[in-house]
Amino acid sequence: MSGNVFAIILGGGQGKRLFPLTKYRSKPAVPIGGIYRLVDIPISNSINSDIKLIYVLTQFNSTSLHKHIHRAYPYESFHQTSIELLAAEQTFGNTDWFQGTADAVRKNFQHFHAADTDTVLVLSGDHLYRMDYRKILRFHEESRADVTISTVPVERKQVPQFGIMQIRGNGRIRAFREKPSKHENIKSLEIPNNIRETFHLDNPKEQYLASMGVYAFRYYVLKDLLSGNEADFGKEVIPRAIERYKCFGYVFNGYWRDIGTIRSFYAANLELTRPKPQFSFLDPAGRIFTRPRFLPPSKFISAQLRNAIIGEGTMINGAHVENSVVGLRSVILKGTRVRRSVLMGNDYFDVGRTHVEYPLQIGENCRIENCIIDKNVHIGNRVSISNPRNIKEEDGPYYHIREGIVIIPKNVVIPDGTRI
Repeated sequence: MSGNVFAIILGGGQGKRLFPLTKYRSKPAVPIGGIYRLVDIPISNSINSDIKLIYVLTQFNSTSLHKHIHRAYPYESFHQTSIELLAAEQTFGNTDWFQGTADAVRKNFQHFHAADTDTVLVLSGDHLYRMDYRKILRFHEESRADVTISTVPVERKQVPQFGIMQIRGNGRIRAFREKPSKHENIKSLEIPNNIRETFHLDNPKEQYLASMGVYAFRYYVLKDLLSGNEADFGKEVIPRAIERYKCFGYVFNGYWRDIGTIRSFYAANLELTRPKPQFSFLDPAGRIFTRPRFLPPSKFISAQLRNAIIGEGTMINGAHVENSVVGLRSVILKGTRVRRSVLMGNDYFDVGRTHVEYPLQIGENCRIENCIIDKNVHIGNRVSISNPRNIKEEDGPYYHIREGIVIIPKNVVIPDGTRI
């Protein structure tokens, strides 16, 4: 492949649809799978794809993201891979913050030190998938494309959530439609038969190709496309690229989830607890890295566990945990039942500290169902969290409900006997 390849990970989004999980952190810093952060996915995919230079662009609530990356990815540990954080900054020539994903890349061109022969991989920081980027880069080179957009097959009911590609039989992208409504006639956007055969698309229900937020650009093409005032890749840069340059669609026929809403975050975590999930952090092929914390092993005392993921440093004493993800340093006491829930755990231990008024734990005889509990939460005894009225959206003194899921925000203290 001519030139060098470097990756740009977009990590600055505010993530309003993931509130309150994004109240104190950016989307890529949101914990997932018990011990990971979302940003670990594109960074690990890049490392596993032998990409030696990775830039992470940050802006909103970036402190926890910066800390995690600094602690998780020291230079020497990953075979001379360099991961550089580029935070939004005001300069003499520019006093504005990032106005969107494309604007973030444009304002950092001075830091890339790239040549026109280089290839740039632009990645979203909030998706869950395992991908060898060398395959899309090889396709990009063999197709002699100026821009290659990685796509995933989706069903008709999913179309309004994504940007949809119209692709010719040779893979060339003819048109792009941003989130077509369910009432629009999009027959012309269906996947051509020879594309289905080439990429082994066997599910007849998956009739359309959605952009998955993975782009390969020739560097000089990217620079030209960002020469104006474009703010967003999906809405502005990609349609312009299709008009002006050779754009091809690469079909990724694997597991991919957009973690953009509370419902998708919750569902993706629970999928991990299945006996044979479509995506597994246990898969040795394409290992996902994260921060080493050197925590003690988890301890279970008369506990019942069924289809559960348990992070290190956890103690479950006489509790029942089912179809749930339990994060680092969690403490769950006797008589408590946790079902279909995501517990993010705690940032520090306070077990055995007798002077702590509200220890970081779930107390005795609690019922925790269909909810997300953020970090450093104290839940007293005999607390019930289950949304029995099936409320879709509500804000309370200790909680928020979004899409029918109860979220307990970070650092909250819930008194004994509370019912939510």
